[in-house]
Formats: sequence, structure tokens, C-alpha cells
Amino acid sequence: MSYYIAPRFLDKLTVHITKNYLDIPGVRVPLILGIHGRKGEGKSFQCELVFEKMGVEVTHISGGELESPDAGDPARLIRLRYREAAELIKVRGKMCVLMINDLDAGAGRFDEGTQYTVNTQMVNATLMNIADNPTDVQLPGSYDSNPLHRVPIIVTGNDFSTLYAPLIRDGRMEKFYWEPSREDKIGIVGGIFSEDGLSHQDIEDLVNKFSNNSVDFFSALRSRIYDEQISRFIQDVGVEKISNRVVNSNEAAPSFKNPDFSLSHLIDIAELMVEEQKHVDDSHLVEEYNHGALRSQRYLTPTYKARPTHLIEPEAVENSPIKVKASNSLVNYQTEPIHHMEPQAIKIPKLGNTNSSSYQQPQIDSQMNSYQSNNTQVPTTHVGPEILSQMQQILSLGNHIAIEYADQEHFNKGVWDNYANHEIDRMADAIAALEGCLVAHNQGYVRVIGINPITKQQINQAIVQNPNGHAHRSDLGGSTFKYPPASTPYSSAYDNYRLDSSVSKSDIPTTDVEITRKSSLGGSTFKYPPASTPYSSASI
Repeated sequence: MSYYIAPRFLDKLTVHITKNYLDIPGVRVPLILGIHGRKGEGKSFQCELVFEKMGVEVTHISGGELESPDAGDPARLIRLRYREAAELIKVRGKMCVLMINDLDAGAGRFDEGTQYTVNTQMVNATLMNIADNPTDVQLPGSYDSNPLHRVPIIVTGNDFSTLYAPLIRDGRMEKFYWEPSREDKIGIVGGIFSEDGLSHQDIEDLVNKFSNNSVDFFSALRSRIYDEQISRFIQDVGVEKISNRVVNSNEAAPSFKNPDFSLSHLIDIAELMVEEQKHVDDSHLVEEYNHGALRSQRYLTPTYKARPTHLIEPEAVENSPIKVKASNSLVNYQTEPIHHMEPQAIKIPKLGNTNSSSYQQPQIDSQMNSYQSNNTQVPTTHVGPEILSQMQQILSLGNHIAIEYADQEHFNKGVWDNYANHEIDRMADAIAALEGCLVAHNQGYVRVIGINPITKQQINQAIVQNPNGHAHRSDLGGSTFKYPPASTPYSSAYDNYRLDSSVSKSDIPTTDVEITRKSSLGGSTFKYPPASTPYSSASI
């Protein structure tokens, strides 16, 4: 089987290895070449092909060997393997390299949950020291005054930003981002199927059909084609006898004829593989597990300050990526967790009444009329304090939230559809999902459901939007409203303040208290958990 070596990859690797064996006066050559890129693009395999083509001896280290229960062992292993590679150069008179696969997996730090051990520090320090002094690499407890031969080091990984920054600086490590081009991918896939009778046009069509998949996807596809023949072989021998037939048998090894490598059959199998990967991507189980683990480490479930983004100071609004300038713009709630040992009051503005006599401000009214005359409307999310409090209460008791919707026909039949593809266990996600559902299904029913994460039973529910305007109260005390509201003077007035350049900056309200005072719309302050709620006293 003739495998394809990408010219760009071949050039980069051969230049780096050769340059490290040359003595160029006045030129400092980086010892380490870091090859990084997306998973499954054939970084390690392309390296092996280049080494074979160059006739280079390779000493391997796996990223999994860079941790040990004994402090200092991984650093000692790197020094030992480096000295072995230098000895091979001396004994065999051939080029040799030290290759470390998946360095970021063994020595990288991905997030605050990744343990940073003494071994991780020593591995980084050892590689930095070898890069700075490649001919003077000593083992702990001994010293050899004879200089070693310089050994180029090749490391692979997916994300080098997780590594210690001084290690990957220029001068120590030369970086090479590997992303095969379309021509490279066609050449590599053509090498994979070189013995299977596919034409060049078939290879191009296959690559174009699954262009978003990595190189190892096509290698796995070729392996899956043989599954049908192997399955028939197991059925012919019998599941009970397959072990003796394959492992401990005097019979000749089984042989298989060439399977169907037609383009249509390859596409059918490939689509099954894509569907399986989609199931993995959509499961989100790790998020549920991680959020549950993090929740158990908190003193209390965090409370959230929730307010529409148009209530933030004008400077913050102007610098925000969310710009309220068109009817399809959604004013999202900004939420931030606040951990407290005591329940905290949450300030959420109360939407005013357009018929209120207190809302008679000629300047604001004239601006509203001028703004609305441009046939533009600023939508505002009508998720009031009552609904926010209900959702927060569900999450604070350790339950999850589901957002569901239904049109009139399905509502009459009692059939609801899930808006999110997984249960929600964070307040910020719940607010975002509810807002999105209200916008997407503003002519239908929307409800919030509390779900026990263990038994998956519905604890309670509340219909938060009813297009017919009839209240549907539940054990949550749900409220009914329509999105978007027909008239929301509060948001429109404030947005006109912000959008009208003729209004002086001193007249623009900048705080919740000032907004309440200037618009005379009033405010609503509530405390969560309520004093009568047994959860608050039990939790404290």
C-alpha cells in the first residue's frame, strides 16, 4: 500500500531534522519541532512516513508516560531516552530523533480541574533545559563530562496553548500547524484506498461529500467495510467457537475476499459513522456530570442577578456585542452567579403600566413616537421576577429545568415538544433557553417544568405563555403572558434615551434606582429564598 506524504509536511520535517545535524556558524537552531492541529489529521502517521523515507531511527515517548506515582520519574525518563537516542547516533552512524506523542495530553493544563503535579512541572523544566543545552543532558545522581550528540525532538499535540508558555517560545520550539489542504486530503485518502480499485474521481467525490471529517475518518471507513464479511465468518463458525478458531487453531488463518468498495456503498457506511458521532456530540452527558460535581462543592446554589441588558450603563451597552437597533434583536438577560452564605435580595425592575398617570413625560413620549414612526420596534423579553424566582427555586432544590412548547392543536392533545435537547441545571442557561423559546414560538404555548434528575419525574410545571390569554395556574403558581408584549414603555423609553443623540448624557439614567426615579415606573425588589420557605433555613 503506497501512502501519501504531504509535500508541506515532508519539507518541514526534513528541514528541521537536517538543520539540527548541521553546524551553521552564528545560527541558533530550535531543538524542538512542535506539530499541532486538529485531532485525527494524521500528524503522527505522517511523521512515521517521513522517518521511514529518510531512514531515521526513532526513540518514542508517549504522553501517558509523563506522569508517575513517583515524583521525578517522567523527567528522568525523558533524559534517559534522549541519551539513548544520542548513543544510537554514535553507534549506528545514522540520524536519530526523539519523538514525544501527545505532549499536551501528558504535560498540558486544560482547565482549573486539571491537576498540576510536581511531575508536570519537572517535565516542562526538563524539556526547557534540554532545548537550551542539547549536548549536556545528565541523569540524576551522575555526571558525564563527555558532550552528547545533538538529538532533534519532535512533539505532537492538539492544543499547545495548554503547555507551559516558556517551553513553546521561539528559540526553544518551532511550531508547525498541520491542517491538510483539499489536495493533501485527496492524496492521503487515495493512498488509503489505493488497493481497492477506486478511481481518482471517486476519491474526490468521497472527500467532497465528507469534507468536514478528519483523515482518520476515511481510514476507519475502510476498516468498517470489512465488518460485514467478519460478521458472516463469525456466524459460520459460531460465537461459541470463534475464540478457538482464531486464537488457538491448527487451521489456516481465515481469508476474506475484497468487499464492495463502490462509492455508493462507501457513502452509506460513512453516513452511518457520521450519525453515530452525532449521537455522541448531542448527548452532553459530561456537562450534566460536571455540573453536578461542581454543584456539590458549593456552599449554596448561587443566586443570580437578572436584568435586561438595556438596564445597564450606556457605556457598557455601547461596548456590548448585543446592539438593540432592529426588530429582530433580542434583549438578553445578563446573569452572573453570586455565591453568598446568606440569601441576598435581587433587584428586578417592574414593568410599568402605559395607562399610569405617572408615565406622562412629553420628552420620552415624543421620542417614542419618533422612534416608532421608523417602523422599528425594540423587543424586550417579558420574563418577569415571578418566573425567574420559580426557575431559581427549582434549581436551588437540586432539580433540573425543561422548556417545552406546543401549538394549539398539540396543546389540545396534550403533546409538548422539548425546546432544549437536554435538561438544564444552570440559571443562565435556563434564562437563555426560555427567552429563545418565547421568541421562536411566540404564537404558541410555552411552559417550564421542574424535573428530578435522578428519577426523571416531573416535580412541577407552569405555563408561562398562553396565546389565548387564559391563566393556567399550577403548583408553581405559574403566570401567563404573551411574548412580545404589545407595548413595553419601559424598554422603549430607555432605548430612546440611548439612541437619541439629542438627549444630553446627564439625562440618561445609569442605575436601576435612577431609571426607576426618572421613568416613574416603579420597581420590584424581592428576596430569595422567602423567609417562609423551609429550604432557606435548612440550607443555611
